[in-house]
Amino acid sequence: MSNQNEYMNFALEQAKMVRGQTSPNPTVGAVIVNEGEVVGVGAHLRAGEAHAEIHALQMAGERAEGSTLYVTLEPCQHRGRTEPCTTAIIQAQVKHVVIAMLDPNPEMQGKSVEVLERSGITVDVGVLEEEARRMNRPYIHWMKTKKPYVTLKMAGSLDGKTATSQGESKWITSPASRSDGHAERKQHDAILVGVNTVIQDNPALTSRDPYVQPIRIVLDRHLRIPRSSKLLTDVYPTIIYTEKTSVFETTKEVVTLTKVTPEYVLEDLGKRNITSLLVEGGATIHGAFFTDRVVQRTITYLAPKLIGGAGAHGFIAGCGALQLDEALDVQYECIEHIDQDLKITAIVGEDDVYRNR
Repeated sequence: MSNQNEYMNFALEQAKMVRGQTSPNPTVGAVIVNEGEVVGVGAHLRAGEAHAEIHALQMAGERAEGSTLYVTLEPCQHRGRTEPCTTAIIQAQVKHVVIAMLDPNPEMQGKSVEVLERSGITVDVGVLEEEARRMNRPYIHWMKTKKPYVTLKMAGSLDGKTATSQGESKWITSPASRSDGHAERKQHDAILVGVNTVIQDNPALTSRDPYVQPIRIVLDRHLRIPRSSKLLTDVYPTIIYTEKTSVFETTKEVVTLTKVTPEYVLEDLGKRNITSLLVEGGATIHGAFFTDRVVQRTITYLAPKLIGGAGAHGFIAGCGALQLDEALDVQYECIEHIDQDLKITAIVGEDDVYRNR
């Protein structure tokens, strides 16, 4: 590795390995290079624990002196649950700091660059910035809007059907696609469904990893959720949003809102420091999020099947776009094969992590 892009890419790879673990903090990786040799690497593992720069500095030890630090996000300057990283960088006598992107946190936004430069450290900003911003889409969106970044997950046949006209749906996509869907859950703070999904399928909505589990969210205006459902009887956290004020005996959290709509729910989730939300509801829930224009990304698994039928269930219900100019445009980000299925990841509208930097 002989240039800034290669070292920064190495730092990005450190960060990618711990995606889904750091919320509400961003995902960050760091690499320290001295005389052409990597002497320290690190990643921020969990909120409240040491940041990536600190792990890398500890590994580098005395070889941090006179080195170049590559970090995917501007080092912190403010004091939170940990000491400012800029202080440790200065004390270690790092000579040069290369930053992929500035922190959108209002307490930061370039302040650490000023501190480092006043201490005689040279600083470069913007190396592989797009890659770094892409990796931290949820954090950036949450910082801008105070609401979680929403991904709509859909799975069905090539012609967009999630079940036959008789309601049969298990299983359209392959085991490999379903396993990949569980892995996607690990990348999100929370996963959301409607009460009808709970009543019909009694899902666990887990990632299959006991150490990394999303918070389960149920939209249930009239508190119809069965008391015996897995979401109420297992050990993992669940939040139920309702418009009812009656007493509901459960160990899970029940939140009463004036209206159980995507906007109201997202506002409350944002206050809870939930930065990313995976919506796995049925067509009705998908339609509500589509109508309110609060989806930032979609993940669609398409099986090589044609179900057809006017009465077969589709991905998104509701009125939909009445005119083509009302349709939501998407940008295909990734198309890949999973077994015999296709997985299509798309950004809805203009990617807001690149707007108003």
